[in-house]
Amino acid sequence: MLRMTPVALALSVALLPQSANAQVAAAEGSAGEATLTAVKVSAGTDSPTELPSPYAGGQVAKGARLGALGNQNVMDTPFNITSYTAELIENQHARSIADVVANDPSVRFTTSGGHMYENFRIRGFDVNQNDVSIDGMFGLVPSGHVPLEFVERVEVFKGPSALFGGMAPSGAVGGTINLSPKRAGDAPLTRVSVGVQSGSQLSTSVDVGRRFGERKAWGLRVNAAYSDGDTTLDGQSKKREFVSAALDYRGNALKASLDTYYSKESFKGGTPAMFWFATTAIPKAPDPSINPFPAAYGELESKALIARADYEFRRGLAAFAGVGLMHHDFAGFINGTHIRSINAAGISKTSFTSGQRGYNENLASEAGLRASFDTAGVGHELVLHASGLSQESGAGSSISSPAFTTSIYSPTFQAMPSLPATTPKTSETDLSSLALMDTLSFLEDRLRLTIGLRNQQIKTTNYNAAGAVTARYDKSAVTPAVTIVAKPWGPAVSLYANYVEGLSKGDTVTTPTTATNYLHVFAPYKTEQKEAGVKWNAGSFAHTASLFEITRPMMVATGSSAAPTLSDDGEKRIRGLEWNTFGELARGLRLLGGATYTQGVQTKTAYGLNDGKVAVGAPRWQGNLGSEWDVPGLPGLTLSGRLIATTNQYLDAANTIRIPGWGQVDAGARYATMMDGRRLVLRLNVINLFDRHYYAGSFSDTTPIATLGLARSVSASATMDF
Repeated sequence: MLRMTPVALALSVALLPQSANAQVAAAEGSAGEATLTAVKVSAGTDSPTELPSPYAGGQVAKGARLGALGNQNVMDTPFNITSYTAELIENQHARSIADVVANDPSVRFTTSGGHMYENFRIRGFDVNQNDVSIDGMFGLVPSGHVPLEFVERVEVFKGPSALFGGMAPSGAVGGTINLSPKRAGDAPLTRVSVGVQSGSQLSTSVDVGRRFGERKAWGLRVNAAYSDGDTTLDGQSKKREFVSAALDYRGNALKASLDTYYSKESFKGGTPAMFWFATTAIPKAPDPSINPFPAAYGELESKALIARADYEFRRGLAAFAGVGLMHHDFAGFINGTHIRSINAAGISKTSFTSGQRGYNENLASEAGLRASFDTAGVGHELVLHASGLSQESGAGSSISSPAFTTSIYSPTFQAMPSLPATTPKTSETDLSSLALMDTLSFLEDRLRLTIGLRNQQIKTTNYNAAGAVTARYDKSAVTPAVTIVAKPWGPAVSLYANYVEGLSKGDTVTTPTTATNYLHVFAPYKTEQKEAGVKWNAGSFAHTASLFEITRPMMVATGSSAAPTLSDDGEKRIRGLEWNTFGELARGLRLLGGATYTQGVQTKTAYGLNDGKVAVGAPRWQGNLGSEWDVPGLPGLTLSGRLIATTNQYLDAANTIRIPGWGQVDAGARYATMMDGRRLVLRLNVINLFDRHYYAGSFSDTTPIATLGLARSVSASATMDF
């Protein structure tokens, strides 16, 4: 097994001298500014290796990473992509990815608030934590809640992305999420934050950055965080420990980085539940502070080491490579915390819990070449990209408690069963791929056409507890993509369209056991996206409107119901219209959000029983709109608010179980000032201001399980630069 010692916190870096004048200069800004400006990694060009600079308002960046194509300006990108900045993360007290994507109208959280794992739904399709990448490589993020202290950008890519980065481990039909790590800026940084959250959760974090050497070619960024205390769930306490270090080198031809982190999160005294209904009459949503499993506990621990390098042989020709190792251990009651077969009165008579223990080891790699040249007046940006991800997983057999009766409003105390004593290897998976992409530019770059193919190979081996092979899988498939961007009226307006095929591992026939092809594994299945849209950059605010259709195969049954034959000829289709906006509408007034309208349909189902019915977990409308206002006459004071709304949705394929729509209001304030020549920012944020109790969404396409929204949570912090 991979075992790595995390890089030491290196607090001595914080004691390096820095100019007091530089501190004051960095703290001074316009009277309306209420936050610290995000640290820039580079000058902000459209280079594939340089992080795009923030857009007006500072909440969103001007571009994002498009897999192997590198960082791209959003106006040149033929997809709907949003890159959320470190400034937004700090100002909203975001502690995990779910807190950041709460700003996006196309994304919803699919586990109950406060759960140990984060899963999402983008454009109506499930995206789990395996589908989150770091600088385009999958399998390297910490499991559980991804700490954001070391993250500069959270980038949401909507739609299949297999061509640009290889297949995501779980398929990622609706989209993927990419994280860009922090790098040391040119100005020395020593930032300390302390905070408190509802319950009695206390936290502190340190962010230190320095550049050194000739022309400041070398940089070191160290982040550390610690929190502990009670949460909004009655009786539960959580502890979080995190440390990361990022070393980078930026020379004329060579740019390289080495990132490492250690993350540990533990809880005791209970865990939130998800709600599995047995009736079409849905009981009223319980108070999220009610603790359904007060004896539950658990622990997640992750560590990783990631190295990257880009080398420019000459102008227009560069090579890049990356490799990363990640190890994750988990133990406790972190999965399957469901209250089952709930009746109309909120009573369950068949609930049980299971204890788990296991590990994951991942080795990710990529390498490629980028070449830019002209032929007969046509520009080419050619990329050759190879990627690999090797995963090993192990877990002891889950130990379940006896079935018990409980209520979602007044739970029955239940002792937890034992945890497995051992963690034998259960599976090995290898994902390898090779892609060739070419972006052709015409008419002085007013027309850009990207075409590409990726060949993906998937190998999987499963083992039983004794180490014997129980199943093998070795398949391959080719996925194409064609995209176009046109700017007929200049750089302020982009028209774009794309046809992209995604790729996922084939499904296995596990139910019913009487199926004629029980345990058969299907070939990798392809998903298709067709999308067209327009982007408008008005200078200080921007809009994206996109119309899309995504289809995904599903398993369906034919033949007799007693002994059916399963195939992958079924289909789920989501059609939608998205609108996203961000920027500074007027001086001191910033907006961020949008709306999504979708029509999710089951187009081909088993025996045709549900053909034409609404897809599970596909609400018709979703909307998010946030604002920030710098109060005139009170320099440094900013007020903020956000409204999130989702209409009703079905939990089952037959459309008999439906949860109502919901809305949530968030609010906040911050004040930036100077104290003893140092910049001080005080922040206050309230999530779910009116403490609404609601079922937030669907957890699964195959079982009627609802998630629960988070209880009202208040957080406050103070941040000072030294």
